[in-house]
Amino acid sequence: MSSSNTTSYEEYTYNLFVYEPNHVLPIVFSCIVGASVVAHVIQNFYYSFWRITFFMFYGGSVFTVGWILRAVASYDQENLGLYISQIVFILAGPPIYAAAEYNILGRLMHYLPMHAIFHPGRVLFVFVYIGIMVETLTGVGAGQLAGGVPGSTQYTVGGILIAITLILQGCVEVSFSSLVAVIHYRAWRAGNLASNVKKVCIMLYCTSALILIRCIFRAIENFIEYLSDCGPGVYHCGYFATHEWYLYVFECVPMVIYSYWLNIQHPGRFLPLEHKRYLDLDGVTERMGPGWIDKRSRWQTFLDPFNCGGRMSEEARFWERPEEWSVCEDGSFALGTATNWGKKASLASMREKKNTPTPAKRKDEEPNSSLEKV
Repeated sequence: MSSSNTTSYEEYTYNLFVYEPNHVLPIVFSCIVGASVVAHVIQNFYYSFWRITFFMFYGGSVFTVGWILRAVASYDQENLGLYISQIVFILAGPPIYAAAEYNILGRLMHYLPMHAIFHPGRVLFVFVYIGIMVETLTGVGAGQLAGGVPGSTQYTVGGILIAITLILQGCVEVSFSSLVAVIHYRAWRAGNLASNVKKVCIMLYCTSALILIRCIFRAIENFIEYLSDCGPGVYHCGYFATHEWYLYVFECVPMVIYSYWLNIQHPGRFLPLEHKRYLDLDGVTERMGPGWIDKRSRWQTFLDPFNCGGRMSEEARFWERPEEWSVCEDGSFALGTATNWGKKASLASMREKKNTPTPAKRKDEEPNSSLEKV
């Protein structure tokens, strides 16, 4: 690395990293992220929350592999395959992490159906489709980088594509935070902003902000590196491109905080496993309702997620008829007295009991009000 924060083509051919990469930090961070992944696996089994927070395991695994590859590549600095692979895996981890946010928001909208902006079950699909586009552009950009050499048009296009994907992801995070803010405000205005709802909203704000910080830094880094005119024969210039510590501070540290935040405040502690379970308008009572009612086809809900074509029917606004839905007797997440621990086995037992035919009563048998529900 030259003293003027530039790297010439001759230096590049012997060191793809344009600086002497640290050998220890990638191993340290891969262990830190890997430990969080193991904790998420244990918590997902404990709370039976795999459907909601599976992406914490998936994204963490991809991110861990990225840092392991970087550790290996730091000892083989002329290996282009390793160099591109570690870039792709490190870039791919955070968007997968973000998918966990989308799932949590969907479950929050099931829990507060009266404040949901659109079908809660479509939240993940809408954001994941955008995420797939982001990941695809990242792959295309990485392919352009792998097939070009510094200073070539192909190499520059690859870097710009990656920068654009980071901007897109940042825009997605801003939109996501806006949705959370709408639900937060509606719950506060309606008077049923329970403690668990507030904690989930704060968690989503902060984790989304961490991803946004990472996107802003990465986008600036890529635009400076691939669009700057460094002079004849020089292809890497600027402080970001020629100093490694920025990568760890703005890429790895935010994602480590993100992952451990969801370990410490796992959503399985604050939101129910059952998607039909919702918080009543009093902000305390939880009832087992019919779930979100939308009789339109799946494609109609995708094309018109906000149901601009028609108003919600009286039947769909089931929360306005609380007397029709049974109160959950196992406590309340709003009061901190309910738990998802062992809930999967409990649900299976309830389904089995429901499917088992009850013996017919004799005509002379009197109902026992203390044992039977009226």
